[in-house]
Amino acid sequence: MVETVPAEFHLLDERFRYLDGDFVLERLHTGARKTEGPAYFPAGRYLVWSDIPNDRLLRWDETTGAVGVYRHASGYANGNTVDRQGRLVTCEQGNRRVTRTEHDGTITVLANRYEDRRLNSPNDVVVRADGTIWFTDPSYGIHSDYEGNKGENEFGGACHVFRLDPATGDLRIVVDDFCRPNGLAFSGDEQRLYIVDTRQEPSHIRVFDVTADGSLTGGRVFAECDFGRFDGIRVDDAGRVWAASWDGVHCFDPDGTLIGKLLLPESVANLTFGGPKRNHLFITAGASVYALRVTFNGAQYPTAT
Repeated sequence: MVETVPAEFHLLDERFRYLDGDFVLERLHTGARKTEGPAYFPAGRYLVWSDIPNDRLLRWDETTGAVGVYRHASGYANGNTVDRQGRLVTCEQGNRRVTRTEHDGTITVLANRYEDRRLNSPNDVVVRADGTIWFTDPSYGIHSDYEGNKGENEFGGACHVFRLDPATGDLRIVVDDFCRPNGLAFSGDEQRLYIVDTRQEPSHIRVFDVTADGSLTGGRVFAECDFGRFDGIRVDDAGRVWAASWDGVHCFDPDGTLIGKLLLPESVANLTFGGPKRNHLFITAGASVYALRVTFNGAQYPTAT
């Protein structure tokens, strides 16, 4: 029997009033050291996520409820996403690289160096409809051996946000003024990119405009965290931004107003929308993974171009 905890939707603004769902959160799995990077596969109806310090990826089967090991060792995997071809794209903190798992199970290294320097420890990743892969590269995985491999920051201490075109191999820095870039998510039309800077004081989310040549402009602060620090983020089909934080998931109106929270018993690291209607919310928090059906839907992104 699946363990449940009450679903506490905390109203801060009338715009949040009808954003709710199940009365309980299902705890799909617990006993990990630090869960992260949930990625839902619609074709297979399963969820993959990272258990970073245990150096493994886990998998939950929606049809049976079974949880098992998807990959061990995982390169201390952190963020994951699914590309338009249904392949897993993973940030491997320990191996300091971004990889793609092909349909036959082989692993393709997409990026591990920028010019002559090793990446720090790729953290979170999104894929745009044009096939480009955008990822953050803070230094958490090289600080110690706890969730990676202790090593040197070859960028002189700097941490960047990158854009990769896997068709050409072109890897470029798109943002270079973050302290610790972390979660990121596109708006539904992919014309804006939201990026978390976890270690700023206060922790905040910035928003950028995506230009025709794949560069970013703007970068104003969209929202600040009022409890702990932000981590992973997602966008729903009404343009609201849902951000992981220490007390739960914070919901921001498109104008940046904090309108409500979904409170959880463990510190939240990341989240994703899944299911055939994109209204099954999966949350990685502390040692556990939670799920609930909600009255809103994740953004419907453009198909591959």
